[in-house]
Amino acid sequence: MHSMSPRRPLAALLPAVALATLTSAHAASPASSPWAPVDPARMSAAIRTLASDDFQGRAPATEGEARTVAWLIAQYRKIGLQPGGEAGGWTQDVPLLRTRIGTPSRLDVTIGGAAMPLELKKDIYLATLSPVERLQVHSAPLVFVGYGVHAPERQWDDYKNVDLKGKIAVFLVNDPDFDAQPGEPVAGRFGGRTMTYYGRWTYKYEEAARRGAIGALIVHDTPGASYPWTTVIAPGGEAFDIVRDAASDKPVPLQGWLEGDAATRLFARAGLDLAALRVKARDPAFQPVTIPGATLTADVPVSVAHLRSRNVIGKLTGAKYPGETVMYGAHWDAFGVGTDTQGRPVIRRGAIDDGSGIAAVLEIARAFKAGAKPDRTVMFAAWTAEERGLLGSTWYAAHPLAPLAKTAANFTIDVLQMAGPAHNAFVIGAGQDSLQDDLAVAARAQGRIVQPETRPERGAFYRADHLPFARAGVPVVAMMGMAGPYDLLSGGVAAGEAWLKAYMACYHQACDAWSANWDLHGAAEDTALLYHVGRDVAFSHAWPQWKTGSEFAAIRAESAAERGE
Repeated sequence: MHSMSPRRPLAALLPAVALATLTSAHAASPASSPWAPVDPARMSAAIRTLASDDFQGRAPATEGEARTVAWLIAQYRKIGLQPGGEAGGWTQDVPLLRTRIGTPSRLDVTIGGAAMPLELKKDIYLATLSPVERLQVHSAPLVFVGYGVHAPERQWDDYKNVDLKGKIAVFLVNDPDFDAQPGEPVAGRFGGRTMTYYGRWTYKYEEAARRGAIGALIVHDTPGASYPWTTVIAPGGEAFDIVRDAASDKPVPLQGWLEGDAATRLFARAGLDLAALRVKARDPAFQPVTIPGATLTADVPVSVAHLRSRNVIGKLTGAKYPGETVMYGAHWDAFGVGTDTQGRPVIRRGAIDDGSGIAAVLEIARAFKAGAKPDRTVMFAAWTAEERGLLGSTWYAAHPLAPLAKTAANFTIDVLQMAGPAHNAFVIGAGQDSLQDDLAVAARAQGRIVQPETRPERGAFYRADHLPFARAGVPVVAMMGMAGPYDLLSGGVAAGEAWLKAYMACYHQACDAWSANWDLHGAAEDTALLYHVGRDVAFSHAWPQWKTGSEFAAIRAESAAERGE
């Protein structure tokens, strides 16, 4: 089953006993190994520490955070990094807002004078990012805006200048071409089954806010969302955001989802066929539809808390171009202490998600420190609140400590596989930028191939801490072990599938815990891969580029003069 994959003579010939020996506590990676200069055993030890009871699941603004931040600073100092945070320190403060909605005193849609009650979590899911005591909406009209996409570079506009002020925007999930049939005008315009940023629910909420809507509801369907309704309602009405100062940056007050069948009933009561509108929304001539006589009223209590968390940042200042930056990052946070379905206390430790990413960043930092001083400054970031919505990295992108126009690249590690060396690696969001081409070249030097993610409709490219940098125009590469089944040296794709299935059963659960049975040589290979690609950028004055057609290319072009391009 490996006939299409190149083999690496050294790794392929290593007997099982040798691989076991290399994972011992005192082993060092051989210089000729595909994971050099990364030490798999040291990565395992770091993950074990981060996932231990002492760190309490690493939830932001808890004692677990305090211990995590102190440990990270100690590691950075031990490696020999310089502080890269605010005011010459190691950290960057990130002010957070946490909200949780309570039981509504009223929640319904009135259609033609008759109320259609909406049961929270069954028919509708609501949240808010507004720091208010009550979320109140009084008889707000509902407007169906198709997929809610405004993409001039793709000649697409679902809004057609419709006035959304004081209204509720209702969207379909994913991109306009997700369900397109061959020959339809939209087919392939948004990458087919590969999700673009326009397909993400976060984009749809942002666009609704920009257009003055007071609410935004997304019609759920499992294929388009890539997850079931149970996932939508899992946060239980809790939401997090960074504290936003600018009025123009305020989120839409009412955010939520309509369960698919409930949405169909709602449209039908207003005399509309939602299935037919789905088809019309795939045409560039689509016009927004005000749902006849339909208004939404909601009165929901909200609890609000203001929290403070921290990003942890170290750096190596460049010898030739200190004002230019290469960045590596992973998120330190997980889900903390909670209860399981039986009400028993559990720690959701986040060993692989994303203790593995933090371990990788530390290894890459050691490798840079051990070599010659890079031409460009290299930053090593441990982000907070990724699991709450990429909030630590979003705050940094809004308050950068190095100019983003002169940040040459961002490398993000979010979940590494623990099943051993592989013939392949995966790229998330294939075709976005030149760094991905560099990744393929570096993988060949390891004796591996790079493949596109196997489920691009999930939109993984828009779900990790590189996204705020991409949105600011910085070329990015994300390494995510959930991208597909690895073709393992031991067991092939079948073994890779088995590992991925087992990991996904523990995704965001208490069983994402450290294991002595892991084989981190595959994780170390992927870590080394990013080190080598980033090292080439760090010892260079060239600027990686977005590919034509990327939704982020135009943003980067706006700052070309600052780079002398």
